[in-house]
Amino acid sequence: MKVIWVLAAKELHDGLRNRWVISIILLLGSLALLLLLLSSAPGGTAKVSGLNIGVVNLSSLSVYLIPLIALMLSFDALVGEFERGTMLLLLTYPLARWQIVIGKFVGHLFILMIALVLGYGGAGLISIWQTGDASGWENFVLMILTSFMLGSVFLLIGYLISVLASERSVAIAVAIACWLLLVVMYDLALLGVLLSSDESLISQDVFTALMLINPTDLYRVFNMSMISGSVNVSHMTGSIDNSQVSIMALITSFIAWLVLLLSIVIWRFQRREV
Repeated sequence: MKVIWVLAAKELHDGLRNRWVISIILLLGSLALLLLLLSSAPGGTAKVSGLNIGVVNLSSLSVYLIPLIALMLSFDALVGEFERGTMLLLLTYPLARWQIVIGKFVGHLFILMIALVLGYGGAGLISIWQTGDASGWENFVLMILTSFMLGSVFLLIGYLISVLASERSVAIAVAIACWLLLVVMYDLALLGVLLSSDESLISQDVFTALMLINPTDLYRVFNMSMISGSVNVSHMTGSIDNSQVSIMALITSFIAWLVLLLSIVIWRFQRREV
């Protein structure tokens, strides 16, 4: 365990030195604060907490932003070490390969967690101080936790790309392609099927299953289902029958993604030649 923490500390130190952490905090914090302050502005007669509206708006932003940040953090985590020749030096130490993967992954998790807590959390506290309304803070905290889970999945997707790619240039191209496929194109394809004139093309159960196998849609459904009535403001999550999707099923799906991806990354790294 000591080895893992040493490697994690090194990744965190590198993130601080390269100003990755500060950049992400400023980006997330400024965007979150802007959306929260806009959400707290009075509008209509509906008695809805500004933080709850902010969760809906931030979820819509985070589903695009968090995966991209996670992939940019991790796409060269392994292939970059191979290109610089530092991986060969690292493997001369009495380290198991799985310890290298876990240690670097934990370090990136710390970077992501610090950025989310300080960025989103700081923006939430400023919004509460500005408006004097703290109702809905539980949903806001849950949104930060689910954002962390979403980022964790995409960190591992980045690690998988990194362990399979032969060069950093290939890794970043594949990472961007994966982001476009999972975050943008997947939903567009499902939306096209949903709007198809042939209603028998896909059943409700199949559509729900297709939504739940994509981590970005898992994130959407999780956050929207936490706020009463908010599912109606999301373009596709409103097509899911919430009574058929339990919170435990959503959490289990996230955990399954994490375990599966981590296992594949470690297995592939064990077989990769230096």
